[in-house]
Amino acid sequence: MPLLARSVLTPLHIDVRRGAVADLAAILADGRISSGGDVAVVVGPGQGERIAELIKPSLGSADVFTAAGGTLEAADDLGGKLRARSYDAVVGIGGGKTIDVAKYAATRRGLPMVSVATSLANDGIASPVASLITDGIKGSYGVHIPIAVIVDLDFVESGSERHNRAGIGDVVSNISALADWELARQVRGEPVDGLAASLARMAAESVLSHPGDMGDDAFVTVLAEALIASGLAMAVCGTSRPSSGGCHEIMHAVDALFPGTASHGELAGLGALFCTFLRGDTQRLGQMASCLTRHRLPLTPAEVGLTDDQFVDAVIFAPRTRPDRYTILEHLAMSPSDVRARLADYAGAIRDHLG
Repeated sequence: MPLLARSVLTPLHIDVRRGAVADLAAILADGRISSGGDVAVVVGPGQGERIAELIKPSLGSADVFTAAGGTLEAADDLGGKLRARSYDAVVGIGGGKTIDVAKYAATRRGLPMVSVATSLANDGIASPVASLITDGIKGSYGVHIPIAVIVDLDFVESGSERHNRAGIGDVVSNISALADWELARQVRGEPVDGLAASLARMAAESVLSHPGDMGDDAFVTVLAEALIASGLAMAVCGTSRPSSGGCHEIMHAVDALFPGTASHGELAGLGALFCTFLRGDTQRLGQMASCLTRHRLPLTPAEVGLTDDQFVDAVIFAPRTRPDRYTILEHLAMSPSDVRARLADYAGAIRDHLG
């Protein structure tokens, strides 16, 4: 993918707690975000609409737009609506698809964007990447990072637990992505940004080592902050490298070949486990598998509804999703029969781990 807009600046405001949405109007009154309250509020179906109704009376001249589907067409359509008047900022409220549409449209209009996340499904909360579907295939587009990020734990809690748990898989996959980045440095001399790598690693380790679960505010706060840190890691180095390697190539391949199979985070976690196995890192494999098991995330293709043959097809197709990227998949250059044999060994390793 092309280089993203490079930025070492963090958002002006990061707020992760219960009741955070109640202060949204005050945050938007910050002169660095909006001088007069002229903002475009973008919501998706569900909780975004509910939040918009709660805050609209205090936003004055704000306009509310609905964006559904997470497509490039929806983002372009929103961009057209943003040209209708002069806005100070765009506020995206909802899950990853809504926020990505808002980020893309705001960037194309040169407007600052505020991210209000109602779920913790992936690291798009604060990342410089918008994942949008065009012609049935999900592509990644470079965008500006949000100027403020708000996560209200009350709204996260009332959302789908499975959807929120998926973010754990996305954060944990940083471990595999960073190993791929180091492999590219060793083999191809690709530069590694130490600060970006540290942010991404810190995010993953904080989730791996935390004993809590999704019913624990302390753990959910750590997860939210880890997802934000992953996004900032990408902004620091100007690419998605710190959080996207062979794990995400597999995820994008499954999305392309077998759409609707599972969520971004579930597939990223599964892809990270398989790539870690391919690297022969048994210690990391055990740590990651234990974490994903504890949080009831999938460890095998069957758990996301894929046959072995389908998963083999996805692994073979995976390098085509990011032709410029060098990961363990490109390094091994496996044939279908190679992948099938490795997958059988992987299944045995997972069975041994689960006892």
